Amino acid sequence: MSGDAQPGPLRPPVRPGYFADPFLVRAPDGSYAAYGTQPDGGSDDRMFEVLLSDDLRTWRSGGNVLERLAPELGDQYWAPEVCWRDGSWWMYYSVGRGIEGHHVRVARSDDLTGPFTDVGVDLTPAESFAIDAHPFQDTDGTWYLYFARDVLDSERPGTHLAVGRMESPTSLIDVRVALAPYADWQIYERDRPIYDGVYDWHTLEGPSVVKREGQYWMTFSGGAWTGPGYAVSWASAPTPLGPWTHAPEHSAPVLGTGPTLTGPGHNSLVVGPDGQDLIAFHSWSGDGFRRELHLAGIRFTATGPTVDLSSSA
Repeated sequence: MSGDAQPGPLRPPVRPGYFADPFLVRAPDGSYAAYGTQPDGGSDDRMFEVLLSDDLRTWRSGGNVLERLAPELGDQYWAPEVCWRDGSWWMYYSVGRGIEGHHVRVARSDDLTGPFTDVGVDLTPAESFAIDAHPFQDTDGTWYLYFARDVLDSERPGTHLAVGRMESPTSLIDVRVALAPYADWQIYERDRPIYDGVYDWHTLEGPSVVKREGQYWMTFSGGAWTGPGYAVSWASAPTPLGPWTHAPEHSAPVLGTGPTLTGPGHNSLVVGPDGQDLIAFHSWSGDGFRRELHLAGIRFTATGPTVDLSSSA
């Protein structure tokens, strides 16, 4: 699918080619794996390509890693994220029919290159739509799962961010609001017909969380992923469960459309080989047909995060 991004002399991606919703994880041996959403639904039997790198500069494909589910569960697979827990690699992702009915599921593997096999658990059975799961382990060992879900009973109806505790890799409890839309730039579509109604639909999605400077930071995307209005902002909190406070109302997003990027978004956070924080995100190619993988430095200070687009690893 093409977005409405505009051609231009844009920042070159880390690796040319379609790679949306990138999630990067550092392996115990110091190497890196990146997982992303594919435009064509993957292969006949496996989904989600993994890219492998020793230095975040040179990448090689490790093939597709998630074994496809039964067709009745869906045909669109989005936004995989992976973590190491209890002696296994766990993948959290959503699957649905087209753009409807997505739920967050979990798969397991002995290796970060797969194959990952779904364990038969829907982590969000009570939600009408749930995507973009992000597992996070606090410094005390407690695990949390952040995700995006649809909320109608709100001043700004749309896709909001939620968080719950994970007592095991396959159980999610105590789900609550993490962050609701709060600004017009987060409008996905005005007068959107959905759920038997018409709404000025807002979207927050793609959360990623780290603990820095004695507090918790969440970076997330807002707006419509299809074009230049898409952007990344942030919120902070004293605990993983909140309360989350969004960036100052009139502050600029940490990533947005500009001279070198069009519609950047859906980020993940990872520590680079030199110990510095990096942000991985996708941005539209110059022809507007591909969301491609980018890396940049990110720095967390008492006043909020800043991104250095001059750095890539």
